[in-house]
Amino acid sequence: MKKDDFLFEELNTLSKKIEDTKGLPEELRVRLEQMIDRLDRMAKLGHYASEFDTSSRYIESVTSIPWVEETVDILDLERAKESLERNHYGMQYSKDRILEYLSTLILLTQRSKDAVSKSPVLLLVGLQGVGKTTLAYSVAETLGRKFERIAMGGIGSPTELRGRAKSFPEAEPGQIIKSLIRTGVKNPLILLDEIDKASGEQGLRMDIMAILLEILDPKQNVAFRDHYVDYPIDLSNVLFICSANTTGTLTTALMDRMEIIKMPSYSDQEKVVIARDYLLPQIILKSGLKPEELEIDPDLWPGIVRPFGYDSGIRSLGRTLEAICRKVAMEIVEGKSTKVTLTADNLKYYLPQ
Repeated sequence: MKKDDFLFEELNTLSKKIEDTKGLPEELRVRLEQMIDRLDRMAKLGHYASEFDTSSRYIESVTSIPWVEETVDILDLERAKESLERNHYGMQYSKDRILEYLSTLILLTQRSKDAVSKSPVLLLVGLQGVGKTTLAYSVAETLGRKFERIAMGGIGSPTELRGRAKSFPEAEPGQIIKSLIRTGVKNPLILLDEIDKASGEQGLRMDIMAILLEILDPKQNVAFRDHYVDYPIDLSNVLFICSANTTGTLTTALMDRMEIIKMPSYSDQEKVVIARDYLLPQIILKSGLKPEELEIDPDLWPGIVRPFGYDSGIRSLGRTLEAICRKVAMEIVEGKSTKVTLTADNLKYYLPQ
């Protein structure tokens, strides 16, 4: 097949995508069809330029945006309670606040059409490892929404959120539009994780905070303009949740749009229950072990929970259990034992050094 044949085949594919894209705004549809006509003329004249790649990428991106596709919210408070209890131990204050928020969302949905836009944006504030991300995921699971996480610590430029104009080489949409494309629906739950860690440079941070304000403010996000797409996109159906370790770097204007839920650190007693009943069964399976191949003396849990001193979260606790399970797995693979029982005498050997 000649190169020109490939070009015409690609043009036909792009034209079909434009035709099949549901809810594509008419103004945008006309723009894309004009692009196709221009590319068709270039191909017929035997010209091949970088514009062909640029335009085809743009058409691919715009037709991948979910303009009308959405999930239907599951508005069941009892289901929410069960999900939170199943996935999170302790944190009663945080769970109660989440349930209050969901109750408001349920009432607004039952009595009006723009419930999400009337609800405040949740800001989960707490130290690393206290369960902010998993709590946001539980809210998405409860509502039956697609979940997407954007790590704000990796955002070093405003263009990463808002996109770069398609005239620039290697331009692409920003993270918000990419999240919509990845989930395939216009109403996912998007977690803006650790927004306090966005660009460390003061000027850039203020620019990013201004964009976040536009994304989160219901009066502005109905017509969010990504520089790459260059067309207003309605984000009012997206449920945004933010997380942060501290609020010190956040602007007052941004804080005014959010409802703060403080996530307390876990006590040692809570960590014992989390490690024994939540983490260990999952880690045993991940390690290829069977539950009966590892037994831990109940009196040892305080020493496992705090082997190196105080830690506010449970990430290091998870790593400790993973290290224990790996050593047990190696002994079983080497044939040294068929079952390992952790006691006060051998605990030090199995703990990570």
